[in-house]
Amino acid sequence: MRLAILLSGRGSNFAAIQDAIVRGELDAEIVCVISNRPNAAGIERARALGLTAHVIDHRSFDSREAHESEVLRVLADARPDFIALAGYMRLLSPAFIAAYPMRILNIHPSLLPAFPGVDAQAQAIAYGVKVSGCTVHLVDENLDAGPIIVQRVVAVRDDDDASSLSARILDEEHIAYVDALKKLAEGGYRIDGRRVVPA
Repeated sequence: MRLAILLSGRGSNFAAIQDAIVRGELDAEIVCVISNRPNAAGIERARALGLTAHVIDHRSFDSREAHESEVLRVLADARPDFIALAGYMRLLSPAFIAAYPMRILNIHPSLLPAFPGVDAQAQAIAYGVKVSGCTVHLVDENLDAGPIIVQRVVAVRDDDDASSLSARILDEEHIAYVDALKKLAEGGYRIDGRRVVPA
């Protein structure tokens, strides 16, 4: 599997994916890492690992379309099979998604369809749920709504706040993202509505 990573921050999910590749758990190659933020810790990690790393700062472009056009140009050169959004804090346009239909993955810190959008962990605490977790899904034109590949459950403790719950969910994210990529790398799956199931 040729894999591109898009990130905006620390890149902990990117690191978990790269570590799984190094350990031989995931049959994949990271062909490029792209960040929209020049100071992202994840892009520094990618460079330290000797991976092809690009900073495409969205603030240097006069429109989202212009920024995405440059990201798509870099991706076209890298020829990824799949694109993993690993804390990429930019909404993708329908045109971008159409360039890689059902080939873009995202991870979200809730059990979708519960608590889409921002601050999912705080939403879970405020709602009073007893379990939360994370979801890896394929990206479609709707926010946090594409076909689900993997979910992992995290209990919500009575003394949790958004920060403590986020930390425990993040541990599960690292496992879930690798599991989801394994499923795609191995093939033998099909998309059934909002589910990714064995073929």
